Order: sequence, then C-alpha cells, then structure tokens
Amino acid sequence: QVRLVESGGGLAQVGESLRLSCAAGSGPIVRVEDMGWYRRVPGAERELVSMSSGHGVTRYADSVKGRFAISRDDSRLTVSLEMNSLKPEDTAVYLCAAQICTENGYGLTCQWYWGQGTQVTVSA
Repeated sequence: QVRLVESGGGLAQVGESLRLSCAAGSGPIVRVEDMGWYRRVPGAERELVSMSSGHGVTRYADSVKGRFAISRDDSRLTVSLEMNSLKPEDTAVYLCAAQICTENGYGLTCQWYWGQGTQVTVSA
C-alpha cells in the first residue's frame, strides 16, 4: 500500500520560514509522476500551492510565487516545500499529493495519492 508521509509545518511568525517534506513509501512503486503540495482552509476550495512534474517542470500559485520553492529527489521519492516570508494567509493544512505508478502483477497503474496533511499556522 503506497503511503505519503509528511513532516514539517507548525507555527511561525510573519516573515519567518518553514519547510515541509513528503516521502512516498511502501508499495511496488515504479515511478512518481507529478509530486507537490495543496493547501486547504475551512470553507474554501483546496488550492494548488506548487507542483513538480516528472519532467522537471514546476508551477506555483500566484500567491506564493517568489516566496515558496519546491524541490524533489526522485532517488528518495521525496518532495519538499521551502516556505519563506510567510504571511497569515498562508495558514492552512498543507497536503502532499503525488501521482504514483505501481506494478501489481497485472500491469502498471498510475493514480493520485494524498498525505494526511500538516498544519501550518502563521501568526502576526
């Protein structure tokens, strides 16, 4: 069973930095396609924060461009998000998401997996 395990997050003051990490583990993983982060606040739609494609293309939400940086290590099946110059509006539950391809004996299956989420709170 494929799992995404997140770490990092927590409480920060305005202008400070935090780093989130996510590792894909377990299961017969053949490769990871897109890997990145979403965030969710109560009463709002889930928002894409940043995504790194399997081809090395990265994209960011306009609200975090220039402040956040995504990186991935395909040898370790990890993705990280460096969050700088944090603002109160960055407060949210951050979820790791990855499109992972597995081999189960019947062929290759690629699907999206989600982490449990980690809370980031930015106080003024």
